[in-house]
Amino acid sequence: MSTTDTVFAGSIPALYDRYMVPMLFAPFAALIAERARALEPSRILETAAGTGVVTDALHRALPEAEIIATDLNQPMLDIAAQRVRSATVRFAAADATALPFEDQSFDLVVCQFGIMFFPDKVRGNSEARRVLRDGGTYLLAIWDSIERNPATGAAGRAVAALFPGNDAAFYERIPFRYHDVAGIERDLRAAGFSTIAIDTIELRTRAPSARDAALGLVQGSPMRSEIEARDPALLEPATAAAADALSPFIGPDGALDAPMSAHIVSAVR
Repeated sequence: MSTTDTVFAGSIPALYDRYMVPMLFAPFAALIAERARALEPSRILETAAGTGVVTDALHRALPEAEIIATDLNQPMLDIAAQRVRSATVRFAAADATALPFEDQSFDLVVCQFGIMFFPDKVRGNSEARRVLRDGGTYLLAIWDSIERNPATGAAGRAVAALFPGNDAAFYERIPFRYHDVAGIERDLRAAGFSTIAIDTIELRTRAPSARDAALGLVQGSPMRSEIEARDPALLEPATAAAADALSPFIGPDGALDAPMSAHIVSAVR
């Protein structure tokens, strides 16, 4: 993993929240919250909470539940804390592979599109299981393959083409690489889970324009740090290249509309 792969700093958190969240994360956040509500948890831990789109959805679905939302990146949590203001919700910087919480202290652990970034996925799963009460649920969203997420794939490949010798596009290297269902289940079993269900769900990714989508995908993600580490002058050309690559997904109204697919995973302690 590159040192830039988990960097959400500078202007990235605000751009991520403005462009990426509504385009990619809000639709699945609603689905996660719906599933969480059916479990009726009273104490929830969220890992890799980002700017709080899932936190907000969980709080709206379960207003009486206590929620602790965590992330490695404090700048992301700062935005999340502005989105969700409630006495039942608090935010804390924490490493999902070394959680600072007591054993069996939560009814539900939620992680939307975070585990792909964990350097040790079994360790992250083990920590989730450790803090879950008996009968508690670990609920994850994990991106399906890049082929099942064609708009993101097209933008990522267009940017990678600007950097000869780059071994792989950012999106293919990290966020969409951990998609094999058998591998996901194997890592959960290695962490001690035995009751596991995995559903693959296709939704739509939408943005007002190709430019908006490109701003999110290129400048609102760690891809920006990767580009700037190589040549800061290429940030705008990379954004333009991504926007051009997204043109096949633009409708007559100028808006982007494309399929996106993810696995919704449930594992019970």
